[in-house]
Parts: sequence; C-alpha cells; structure tokens
Amino acid sequence: MNKTTLAGALVAGGLLSACGSMGTAPGGNDAAVQAIDTVVVIYAENRGFDNLYGLFPGANGVPGVNPSSTGAAEPQKDFNGSTLPALPPVWGGVTAGGQPVAIPQAQTVGMPNKPFRIDDPAGFGATGVKVPQDVITRDLVHAFFVNQMQINGGSNDRFAAYSDAGGLSMGYYDGSSMQMWKLAQQYTLADNFFMGAFGGSYLNHQYLVCACVPIYPNADAPESPGRVLIAETETDAQGRFVRLIPSKDNPATVLDGRPVYKKDGNITPREPDGSFRAVNTMQPPYQPSGNPPPASDARLSDPAKPTTLPAQTQATIADRLDAKGVSWAWYSGGWNTVTAGTPEARKQIYGGQVLFQPHHQPLNYYSAFDPATKAAAREAHFKDFDASFLADAAAGKLPAVTFYKPQGNLNQHAGYANVADGDVHIAQVIDKLRQSPQWSRMLIVVTYDENGGFYDHAAVPRGDRWGPGTRIPAIIISPRAKKGFVDKTPYDTGSILRFITRRFNLEPLPGVVARDKALVENGFKPMGDLSAALE
Repeated sequence: MNKTTLAGALVAGGLLSACGSMGTAPGGNDAAVQAIDTVVVIYAENRGFDNLYGLFPGANGVPGVNPSSTGAAEPQKDFNGSTLPALPPVWGGVTAGGQPVAIPQAQTVGMPNKPFRIDDPAGFGATGVKVPQDVITRDLVHAFFVNQMQINGGSNDRFAAYSDAGGLSMGYYDGSSMQMWKLAQQYTLADNFFMGAFGGSYLNHQYLVCACVPIYPNADAPESPGRVLIAETETDAQGRFVRLIPSKDNPATVLDGRPVYKKDGNITPREPDGSFRAVNTMQPPYQPSGNPPPASDARLSDPAKPTTLPAQTQATIADRLDAKGVSWAWYSGGWNTVTAGTPEARKQIYGGQVLFQPHHQPLNYYSAFDPATKAAAREAHFKDFDASFLADAAAGKLPAVTFYKPQGNLNQHAGYANVADGDVHIAQVIDKLRQSPQWSRMLIVVTYDENGGFYDHAAVPRGDRWGPGTRIPAIIISPRAKKGFVDKTPYDTGSILRFITRRFNLEPLPGVVARDKALVENGFKPMGDLSAALE
C-alpha cells in the first residue's frame, strides 16, 4: 500500500489522529513533538501501575486508599465465579530464596480479599514481618493466556485465582520514597498506560519493536520441535479464547491450591489465519540465547530446541527508522559480558551477577540481524550499556531513537530483582541524561514491559486478539514535558511507536494501525502518541 492510499485508509477508519502518520498534527501540539530530536526509552520489568504508583496523588490509584482513584477494586473470585472469603495463601512463601526475611506459606492464610500493602511498616499481612522494597519477593506467573483469564473481560477479579503466587498478586507498595516517584512529581506520570500485549516480558518486548506477535511456521508439523509447546485452550462459538483447559488435578477451589492446566503452552493453537503464534517465552535464534549453540555454528541458537524461535521477518521500528535514515540503537546492560563467547559468559545468562535475559532482546529474533549475514547491522545497533551508553550521552552522541534495557539485577523483576535497586539505577541514568548536551531536545519514556502478574484495578480497553493487557506505569521526562502533570490520555506500549513514527515521519507499523482500528470497533478511543504529555 503506498503512502497516499494508507493515509486515506486511516482517515476513513478514523485513525489518522491515533497513529500520527505522515507527520500530521493529531490534536495539535506538533511544534512540541518536532522540538524533540532524541527519544530515549528505558524499559524496566514487571510492575503494574497500582503496584508502584497506586498511592500517587492525583492518579487513578488503589481504590479505597488513594482519594483520587476512580473505579472499584472488585472482590477476587474463585474458579467458579463465587466471591472468595479470603485471599488464597501465597503459594511457596512470600520472599525469594536467600533474602534477609522469609514468610512461609502457612503464615499467609486468610488475608482479607482486597489489595494490601507489601511494605506495610506494621508487617506483611498479620505476620508482623516487614518486607521493605530492597527485599526480593517471589516471582508471579505472567503469561499470555493467564493474563486474559485474570483480566476476565475487564473486571480484573481473577488475579488471585489464576496466579501461582496466590494472594501476593494483590500486593502493592508505597512508592513515595522512590526516586522515580519524585521524578514523576516533577514531570508527567501517565496513569492510563497499558501493556501492549497480554502476558509476559518476551511478548511485550516484541510489541515494543514491532507491534506484532511472532510467528512459528508449521508448529504442528510432525517434525516441528515446537509441536510440544502448543497450548490447549477452550474457545467460544466465535472461536475467541475463553480459558486454558483445566487439568484433572485442578483443585475445586483456589483456597486449596494453585491452578493446574492441561497445557499452558508457549504457542497458540492454530489461528484463524492458519498461523501459529509464539506468545510465551521463546529464545532467539541467535546468541546470546538461553539455548546453547549447535555444534555447527557458535553464533546461533540450537534450532532443535522447542523454545528456539525461527528467525522473524515482520516489519519492525528498526526497519522504519533505517528506511528514513534515522539513527537508532538498542543498549543492553551486560551485552558485552554475555557476547564474549566464553563459558563464563554463558553463566551470566539467567544467572551470575548480571542475570542477563536473552528474551528481553527483541531485535535479536529478526533475520535483519543474523550474525552470519548481517554482522555489520548488529555491530552498528546492538550496544553495551557500560561500554557505550553513558559515554554517548555525555558526548551528545546518543542516536535519535535510543532504547535501554537494564540488566536483570537492576530491572525490578520480582523473583530475581528488588524494587529499590532498579529505582536507584534508573534515576541515576536519568540524572546523567539530564546532563547530556542532547537534553534540551530530549524525551525520555520510562515504562515497564508488563505487570508481572500483579493486580491492577483499571479496566483494560478491549482491543485486538493480542491486547492491550493490564495497566502499567509510564513516566515522560523532558524539558518539554508538562510539569507535575498526571496524563489521563489512553496509551499502550505502541504509543511509544506512535510518537517515534510521528516525530520522524515514518510509515506506521501494521500492528499499530490494527490496534487502533480494533479499539474503535469495540467502542474505545484509539491510543494516544504521548504528545498530550508535552507543553
């Protein structure tokens, strides 16, 4: 489709203002958008809005606790739809192994059926044991099908039932001591920002770069390694997802045990268009990967492993930027460490001090960055944080579009990182960016890939097959950002792509257009492009 035809189609669909194609000025404010020359996206991990910013003044926070909240916290329901008399226990205990405090499962029985403060100075629940923000809690399930079941059509009343962490899913923090909270007070906090896709980190990283869902070709073929990963789901008469099929061992009530499914797989059953989509964590086809290389080529990931995703070819924001000659880079904490090609380097993948997460490197899944044929592209665009990011910022040499992914121990992901360390690290990075020669024309977006399985009360707009999912925090920091402002504009992860597309006059990605079209068809507003946060 040529640009003229595309623009006409967007106008006909009422979407031109949503995706900002062709450099138009949706809702005005184009001068502020064009005043931005450097966009920096800092992508943290696994926190819902209520979980960190639920007490923020003026924000739609925790109902019954934050006076500026709108909506209600629906009582959590059991598998059969009945209201739970209490929250389920925190299965396996509250904190991760090796932490200075521990709260066993038995001490979490009977907690009231409502959101609660994890770092309550009186202690967690009725235990009297304090769990401050520098303590790592256990991880919570955060997956494509499970997230939809927890949202339950918008009521958000099955988070506790469909969590492997039980009652912990309803927990939140008082974030007022966080450094990022203070930055949110100075700049713009978006309190209506949703994760782009249902589920986990892997899929939402993909959404950040392509607004798409990866394809696993011929997943059901007898010779396909991915065949064993196809989920078993129940659908309605229109073929729409209803739930994962429960196992015969599923408890009658969540008060007796966590849910058990027949098969919660990484790959969808065959889609209406005949494709199979890889929606839960898969490994990239190239190193660094959680799967070791084959004997034939140390640069690759073993294709015989079921979780190795075949190389992807869908259009990404990188393609759009390259087509316009706009500079960009993806900076990762620990990148040089894990690409050193040594046995010690592999120990830092999902381990060691770095805790590098290969599934947080979305562009490493694309054939455009094949190390055998596109080594120059990898070298030009995949960068190490320690070696390059701060030096580039200080020298005023950050690319026009800059993504930064903190390494595992600094990304705030429950299960292996705490809230406090990531908060300090990200605030320090922003301080360095504000000292950069590029600062006067810079926009920084700090957001999270997904909610990490934590509850949020805000009703999720109905979009397309893939999302949006649960609400997450987002802070817009810029000399051009509104000061002390809570932005109520509807956004999702794709809003970052909308802003980049508008600012650099790019061709919109198909998934962004499809998302806004679906929202409108379902009676919701199309997503904004972050420009409402600018003066």
